[in-house]
Amino acid sequence: MDSSHSPSHPPYDREKSRRDFLVLTAAAMGAVAAGSAVWPLVDQMNPAADTLALATTEVDVGTLQDGQTLTAIWRGKPVFIHRRSPADLAAIRGEEWQSLRDPQSDEARVQKGHDAFLVLIGVCTHLGCIPMGSKVGQPKGDYNGFFCPCHGSHYDASGRIRKGPAPKNMDVPPYSFLSETLIRIG
Repeated sequence: MDSSHSPSHPPYDREKSRRDFLVLTAAAMGAVAAGSAVWPLVDQMNPAADTLALATTEVDVGTLQDGQTLTAIWRGKPVFIHRRSPADLAAIRGEEWQSLRDPQSDEARVQKGHDAFLVLIGVCTHLGCIPMGSKVGQPKGDYNGFFCPCHGSHYDASGRIRKGPAPKNMDVPPYSFLSETLIRIG
């Protein structure tokens, strides 16, 4: 009996080794080909360069007086920046909000220390119309906030839904104050 061919050490098979190498090489090349075919499909789902350029917007609110609303554009949507007077702020904070359709306190919708400024995406949450109430003379609805003329949704002075078909409050975009008068949206 030949000791070099014990059951624990089978004879070296050159053909099997070459076949394994070819199979692994072909599989690796197939994976590279599949990846290069799929990458353009995945990459086209990334936002376009012009969209990324609009990722943030800076707005100077230094000239905004109590009761005025400034409209800015962020990601193709209107953003209402409304400066509320101390009396308006006290009135909205004094209202009961726990039983609203989309309960949220006014304090949760503004940044602490900048309570006078309400920043909202100016789009109705029902079907995407632009609510009225951001310009002088426009109807503000039954709750002195915003009114959507498309289907009759009424929002209060904090952008919370009070009446109508809208399912939730007007959205608050991500924003921060860079200074006392400069807001970065996005």
